Amino acid sequence: MPRLLAVLAVGGVLLVGGTAAVTAIANSGRPDAASVAAGPEEPAPPPVSQLPVPAVEQTEVSTRICDRPEVIAALEAGDDTAAIAAAGGAEWFRAAVAGGDAPCIDLGDPTRVWVVINKTRPYDPVDYWPAGMIFPEGVRSLEGGSLRADASAALTSMVTAAREAGVGEIALLSAFRSFPSQTATYGRHVAARGVEGADLVSARPGYSEHQSGLAGDVVACAGPCGSLDDLAGTPQGQWVEERSWEYGWIVRYVEGTTDITGYLPEPWHLRYIGPELARAYHDGGWSTLEEFFGLPAAPGYLG
Repeated sequence: MPRLLAVLAVGGVLLVGGTAAVTAIANSGRPDAASVAAGPEEPAPPPVSQLPVPAVEQTEVSTRICDRPEVIAALEAGDDTAAIAAAGGAEWFRAAVAGGDAPCIDLGDPTRVWVVINKTRPYDPVDYWPAGMIFPEGVRSLEGGSLRADASAALTSMVTAAREAGVGEIALLSAFRSFPSQTATYGRHVAARGVEGADLVSARPGYSEHQSGLAGDVVACAGPCGSLDDLAGTPQGQWVEERSWEYGWIVRYVEGTTDITGYLPEPWHLRYIGPELARAYHDGGWSTLEEFFGLPAAPGYLG
C-alpha cells in the first residue's frame, strides 16, 4: 500500500509538470500583451553625421544694360523713361552708367533727360537749342521763360501741389536761355564781379544748364514775389528742398558741393531729370549729378 501511494504521488508530480510544460510549449509561439502593445520592433536608422547641403548655382547679375535689346529699342525711339525701365529701373541704370557698363548711354546728349552739363562738359553743338519748348501752365513766369515739354508739365504739377498743400505760390523767374542770352547774362556778372567771381554764380555761354530747357530758377510769392536769395527762408523754399524730387526735379547746386560743381549754393536752381532718376537720386542721398553718374568733379573750366 505505501508503495502504491508513492507511485501515485510521483505520477501526479509528472502530470502537473507535464501540464505546465504543455502550457509553456503552447504559449511559446504566442506574443505576450506587452509585445502586442509595443508593436513589432523596427531597425534603428543609421546616425546622421551631417545634413545634406543643396547645390545652388549662382547667376552673376550683369549691369551691361546695353546688351538688352529693349534698352536699345527705347533709346532709338527717343523714349528715356522706357530706356530706364528696360535697364531694370533707375538705380540699375545709374549703377551701369557710373560703373562704365553702359556705353550706349551718352551723358553729353542734350536731348536726353540724363544729360550732364558742367564746366568741363559743354553743349555739342555749343549753340544747341532744344525742341518742343512751352510755357508751364498755371505757373507765374516773371521773365517769360519756357521749358521743355516734360519739364514744363512737371513744374506745373509741383507748383500746383505746393499751392494745394497751403505752402504758397512758387513762381518761375527764369528758365530757358539761348546761347546769345547766356552770353549777355554771363557778361553782366563779369562786369559786376570779375571773371573769377562770375564763374562761381553764372555759367559761361555754352555751359549753362538753362540752355537745355531742363532747368529753372524759382522764387516764392506772397502777392509780390521775392528774390532768389529770399527763397531758402520761406515755406516754398523748404517745400522745394524736401519735395521737388517727387516731381522729377533736384536742387542742382547745394551747400558743400562747390568743389565738385564749381558753383556756390543755389537753392532756387532746379534741374529736371525725370521722376525715376530723381527718386533714385533722393533715396541714394546724392548731392551732385557728377557723383550720381560717377563723373569727375568739375570745379573749373578746362580752358
